[in-house]
Amino acid sequence: MSICRAPSTAGSWMPRPNRPGRARRLFALGGRISGTEFLAVAALVFAALGLAWYAVTAGGLIRPLFLPSPGQVLARLDTLRQSGQLTADISISVYRITVGFLISTLFALPIGVLIGCYRFWEAAIEPLVDFVRYMPVVAFVPLTILWTGTGDGQKFLIIFIGTFFQQVLLVMDNVRSVPRDFINLGRTLEMPDWRILYRIVIPSAMPAIWDSMRISLGWAWTWLVVAELVAATSGLGYRITTAQRFFQTDLIFGYLLILGILGLATDQAMKFAGRRLFRYLEVQR
Repeated sequence: MSICRAPSTAGSWMPRPNRPGRARRLFALGGRISGTEFLAVAALVFAALGLAWYAVTAGGLIRPLFLPSPGQVLARLDTLRQSGQLTADISISVYRITVGFLISTLFALPIGVLIGCYRFWEAAIEPLVDFVRYMPVVAFVPLTILWTGTGDGQKFLIIFIGTFFQQVLLVMDNVRSVPRDFINLGRTLEMPDWRILYRIVIPSAMPAIWDSMRISLGWAWTWLVVAELVAATSGLGYRITTAQRFFQTDLIFGYLLILGILGLATDQAMKFAGRRLFRYLEVQR
């Protein structure tokens, strides 16, 4: 008889472990779902919202001036697409947010790492950052127009002010979350501070820093629209302001949908890039 297999007993019964049903698994605290299930749930939510929108407008419950139908919005967007205006507005807004966000990130990353690692620089910089970040960005709009005019530089500056100070503090916290044992290991190996920073601290904090960048990118979209609403001659925000003057609510809703799609697309792109860059985190999970 093989020592690897126990003898079977006639009529014996071994209870099988209970496996939670799909419904219980989906709604379990801390439960995990597959990528297909995630996409299916997200698609159902969007579809339900779209159907509710259509039902409300088709039933005449709300006047088109206040809530245009999905068909009206899509027709307006198609007209703008054919004229080239939609593409031009999207292109200029994407350009502005890309440049403004990159400038903010390039300055925020080294400063955040610096004050997260050195108490002296934390004392010198963090109070100032905390002081400025509580000032409303909208209040800077007239000042930025005075300083730089109404060109793209003003849009870059508004995005910078709206994201830089938050990014600095987020990166600082990300760096501080690196376990102290990692740094002590570098000192045990007699690595200089700059090498510990470059080879241990930054790589360890980089996944969290990437998530912070993704969050701040969402803020950048908000401040871009604020800048274009007030002082611009092109872009998605400017077109919304123009539509407001003529009560073109279908155009307003259309451009709001475009902004939502662009924001969702950039967010998902950042998530996808993060999974590719930090694949080892998926293995650990």
